Amino acid sequence: MTSMLQKDVGTADLSASGDVLARFAAVTARLASARSEVRRVIIGQDAVIDQCLAALLAGGHALIVGVPGLGKTKLVEALAASLGLSTRRIQCTPDLMPADILGSEVLEQAADGTRGFRFIEGPVFTELLMADEINRASPRTQSALLQAMAEHRVAVAGLNRALPAPFHVLATQNPLEQEGTYPLPEAQLDRFLFEIRIDYPALADERAMLLATTGTDEASAAAALGPDDLLAAQRLVRAMPVGELVLEAILRLVRGARPETAIIPDLAEALAWGPGPRAAQALMLSCRARALLDGREAPSLDDVAELAAPVLRHRMGLSFAARAEGVGVETLIASVVAKALG
Repeated sequence: MTSMLQKDVGTADLSASGDVLARFAAVTARLASARSEVRRVIIGQDAVIDQCLAALLAGGHALIVGVPGLGKTKLVEALAASLGLSTRRIQCTPDLMPADILGSEVLEQAADGTRGFRFIEGPVFTELLMADEINRASPRTQSALLQAMAEHRVAVAGLNRALPAPFHVLATQNPLEQEGTYPLPEAQLDRFLFEIRIDYPALADERAMLLATTGTDEASAAAALGPDDLLAAQRLVRAMPVGELVLEAILRLVRGARPETAIIPDLAEALAWGPGPRAAQALMLSCRARALLDGREAPSLDDVAELAAPVLRHRMGLSFAARAEGVGVETLIASVVAKALG
């Protein structure tokens, strides 16, 4: 591995410690195996897979947006299998209650006739939770789940109960059908590290998918890591150095995407609000995670450019005038990235 040519901030160079360097090499090798396992199952969505892995390595949650039938559920199952994580799925519906996901206490009678309450854990007590069509759950249920995401614990019957470590949520959302849904408020969307867009596969990938999934045997992902390995990788992400150039680029990008400190003309009129400091934190961690996933000891400007859209797209709101003119948030992000990193 090459040494850093630019000044590092926040932590020491990984090459300064032989032990850390050995752990880095071991983690990157196992992550490469995990990524290969997922790619054997999910064909033609390499960028989506890498973004999901980066979100998990950064210790965050992700919102996966795509039309039905693109393999979102299969993706979560493959990720859980390759990382050795326990997983559960919640199918969100308007009548889903907080107790249905958090758990509840039930009154039981013992053999000696005494009665007492026993807590039955809900599906949130897992390591990788899939919340399918999260925008179909009521605001009350959404808030209960998002509180668990933020605090990694739930409060039931007056007691705080810790969730497993690691604990991550991969939620899905259908961008087409909005009838009977409850859009997530901006403050709750901000709890997701990424908003990941999954699109239709290319022709060659879809052909390979048809051949691989309609026969007698279907590929499944094998475990390349375990929960403790993922936690160790997350600690390693936070120990990775960040160059001064990358740090300044993140600050220019996030601050330049706000109406008050817009980096490009007319951006202030196009935006109702921009990303807060949590967006900069998310970009800093996810760039480190992407570098680790690629076997690099520090992030680069390419990582910032690649992850700007999934970090920012759900943290920027278009003004009424911009929506009326058909301006897209993706176009604005691309312009801000070109200006901030150019």
